[in-house]
Amino acid sequence: MQLFLYTTAWMAAAVTIGLVLHAVAFWGMRALNTRLGGDSPLRTSLLDRSYRPLQLLIPLLVVRALLPVFGPAADPALEEGLRAAMHTLFVVGIAWLLVAGIHAIEDLIADRFSIDEADNLRARKVVTQTRLLRRIAIIVISVVALGIILFEYETFRSLGTGLLASAGVVGIVVGFAAQRTIGTIVAGFQVAFTQPIRVDDVVIVEGDFGWVEEITLTYVVVRVWDQRRIVVPITYFIEQPFQNWTRETSELLGTVFLYVDHTVPFDEVRTALGEIVEDSEYYDGRVWRLHVTNTTERTVEMRALMSARSAPDLWELRCEVREKIVAYLQKTYPDALPRLRAELHDEAGRAERAAERASGPPGMPDPSS
Repeated sequence: MQLFLYTTAWMAAAVTIGLVLHAVAFWGMRALNTRLGGDSPLRTSLLDRSYRPLQLLIPLLVVRALLPVFGPAADPALEEGLRAAMHTLFVVGIAWLLVAGIHAIEDLIADRFSIDEADNLRARKVVTQTRLLRRIAIIVISVVALGIILFEYETFRSLGTGLLASAGVVGIVVGFAAQRTIGTIVAGFQVAFTQPIRVDDVVIVEGDFGWVEEITLTYVVVRVWDQRRIVVPITYFIEQPFQNWTRETSELLGTVFLYVDHTVPFDEVRTALGEIVEDSEYYDGRVWRLHVTNTTERTVEMRALMSARSAPDLWELRCEVREKIVAYLQKTYPDALPRLRAELHDEAGRAERAAERASGPPGMPDPSS
């Protein structure tokens, strides 16, 4: 009991010393960062991300340094237990610190390649790859750390040796059982490097218009325009056709169809359309056109073509053009709106035309004379 209390006391003192060293070290590093300007995203992110992992590692290092001096040499079992526990915590701390470093690098890349800008094609490529590679790296670090921890214990080491003897059979069974999962993960790697989709891409999935919000190794989250979320297996974007409106650029062309009477003055309507489009805040200045694309026995079909910087801007531009061009026709050329033509005649008129047809065409001589 006395040995246990002694060990607890010196370890508590060592941990306290480690925490004090950690606090002093980070106070000094933050002060140095402020003196250097404090505007470096990498330094700031590294300090923020590494604070907790080093809060675990520095006291552990102090305890490990003092263990040969104050350790319970009289009790080998207790000393072995302490060393095993410290080994486990040390591996966890190192893995945690590596993950923090990966997050700090991701923060730096996100700061340099912002997807909030209008022309963000390259940024979306880099951010998509970074997020997927970060997830892969964290999985690898976690698996390796778990293996190192388990290998320290004789029980798990023996179990691992026994499992290796039947690795062939186990591999075949696991391969069949996890065939779909492995295929999904491989599809995640394909999306990371070939990039048929990227974060913040505008896509049409299952008939819904939305933005790619999150890409993982197994699924993709699409944020629909009405704030719904569609969760799609990542294999969908490898195996199924879909529309990507921002594959190379966010710029788009859109159309507005008008159905008017045959008497519509095309040049005047074209001039009015140009004024409406060019005055709009959503027009990107690239192109607009007005074409007569079809005629029927009742109406003329006119197609207005226009461009915008992005899908939301194009939607607003099309709605604005529809509203203003119809208002222009109502005000300026109301007769040019679609009409249904019909002729109505009274009984006297029908009798008069019947008599005219019976007497023959006007100007012809009477055959009885």
